[in-house]
Amino acid sequence: MSNNENFTDLGLSDNTLAAINKKGFEEPTAIQIKTIPVMLRDDTNIIAQAQTGTGKTAAFGLPLIELIDTKLKAVQALILVPTRELAIQVSEEINSLKGKKDLRIVPIYGGQSIDQQLRRLKKGIHIVVGTPGRVIDHLNRKTLKIGEIEHLILDEADEMLNMGFIDDMEEIMEHTNPDKRTLLFSATMPNKIKELAHKYMDGYELLTVKKQQLTTNLTEQIYFEVKASEKFDALCRIIDFEDDFYGLIFCRTKNDVDTVVSHLTDRGYDAEAIHGDISQSQRERTLDKFKKQTVNILIATDVAARGIDVINLSHVINYSLPQDPDSYVHRIGRTGRAGNEGTAITFITPSEYKKLMFIQRVAKTDIKKSRIPNVKDIINAKKKKIYDDLSGILEEEVDATYFNWAKNLLEDKNPTDILAAVLNYCFEDELNPESYGSVKEFGSNKSDTVDKKGKARLFVSLGKKDNLNPKKLVELITGRVQLKSKQISDVQVMEKFSFVTVPFDKAEKIVISFKEKGQRPVISHAKR
Repeated sequence: MSNNENFTDLGLSDNTLAAINKKGFEEPTAIQIKTIPVMLRDDTNIIAQAQTGTGKTAAFGLPLIELIDTKLKAVQALILVPTRELAIQVSEEINSLKGKKDLRIVPIYGGQSIDQQLRRLKKGIHIVVGTPGRVIDHLNRKTLKIGEIEHLILDEADEMLNMGFIDDMEEIMEHTNPDKRTLLFSATMPNKIKELAHKYMDGYELLTVKKQQLTTNLTEQIYFEVKASEKFDALCRIIDFEDDFYGLIFCRTKNDVDTVVSHLTDRGYDAEAIHGDISQSQRERTLDKFKKQTVNILIATDVAARGIDVINLSHVINYSLPQDPDSYVHRIGRTGRAGNEGTAITFITPSEYKKLMFIQRVAKTDIKKSRIPNVKDIINAKKKKIYDDLSGILEEEVDATYFNWAKNLLEDKNPTDILAAVLNYCFEDELNPESYGSVKEFGSNKSDTVDKKGKARLFVSLGKKDNLNPKKLVELITGRVQLKSKQISDVQVMEKFSFVTVPFDKAEKIVISFKEKGQRPVISHAKR
């Protein structure tokens, strides 16, 4: 479903548009299209009815970035959220979209050191994202002044109501100036929310997104609950476990698409990407290869996947949870075309479970939890495929050169030993259990890992600030130590440092190879 609008149509600055593009977002969601221009007008209060996961943080975050005057070292916007997790998430999201603007944002919530929050508030903060209890705590201490804020945002207002925060919300609103703009986001509109709006908002514009009737015809829809850092290893297991995997994998942003494709090709998979930065001619070439199955894995964003007409996919995989039920149905419907049945798989982290259940409810479908194939299952599946392939070759005519070669090999050696050596030579990497990283499924006490003692976690004192990315880090290590890239897993590159997991027997060699005399090592064992 196309919204037929781009971020460039919404009145955002070049700096913000550059930040959006860098983050990899291609197209605004319906609630963003409705909210951003109205907020930028800055002449009315807003009530926006929108579900979690519809892009509402950017819907209010992007206009806030434009409206804040960074020359003023005072709190100009307060965002109230029901939970500490959402406070952190909203703060990080707005930070990631501010571009080069010197905007200061701080999350404040219970459970975090109040002294740490006080130090940050004293530095001159423009946007505070906080839970009601901790905001009131700061108001009572007079360490947070909101009497002159220009924007108050109540995010997930109905959820705050359900959690018993209505009195706190009212107390906070009484501390704010009457001339501010108020934006209230709520998935539902109970009477208490309407009363709150009537009491504290002098008129408002109501923004709602039209709901569509959604249907799914797919026979099998499953989900796996894993850590974000283990999604890639889970993906590899699914691809390897299937006899003839032929699938479309959806990511949320262009950057995510490029990262997944890069990691897959590094591991030897035939995968290609399509997203908004890829030219039309390249897109056509990629789709042609995918339709002919010379490439069996295609990674795409929702926008770029429009118009892909492939009727015999075995899998659609939601590597990133879709924004809303509509996107979910459009994605997975590709496996059920022309009467073909396939499997839709969705990866979620524990914090995304609630959103997945919302998608399931609205789409009126059944998404069942399943178990990620363990390493033993995958190796057995690979062995079966090799056996079937070899059986097929035996029924065909083999070139005489190979017969003569075989006779020479068998002259003074045991046939079983020879065959075992040949199989080892051909399939050592493919059947190596250590090529799979660990994946722990939530909701189970079992940690589906490959001999934990056989792995070591290493700390790298380099990060994004050193122009490092996962691919460069892997190349840096494999360039120094005899190690295959697929033996390096769970690569995490932070701003100032990184982590990698490597085979235990290679760890010490890696550490030593990066240790300069008289200096701290670039790579060392991670402290547990």
